[in-house]
Amino acid sequence: MNEEKFIVAKHIKEFIMMLDDYLINYPRKYYELRNRLVNDSYELLEIIYTANYMEVEERKSLQVKGIMKISLIDFYIEQSFKKRIISEKQSIRLSKKLLNINKLLRSWYEYKY
Repeated sequence: MNEEKFIVAKHIKEFIMMLDDYLINYPRKYYELRNRLVNDSYELLEIIYTANYMEVEERKSLQVKGIMKISLIDFYIEQSFKKRIISEKQSIRLSKKLLNINKLLRSWYEYKY
């Protein structure tokens, strides 16, 4: 991976790579949950990049959408753990990474230019 200067995007990419490692043996009957988890993670990255290239006044709505996506991804991780698809240790690692991304995104949202 090239050296990413956009910190939020860097953390999201790391999260996606971590997620890919954990979802290799996902059961077929839960593929919808897996697909939502993966797709929303990539959508989060897309939203963040789009917001980064927008004018300051216009990016707030996308930042809020990104925060919403984080909540959904966290729910999918929780469901994966409850269905015993991922371990508690994996769930904690993913949730901590997601919490860090959430903090970065919220501080970016609240930043006054």
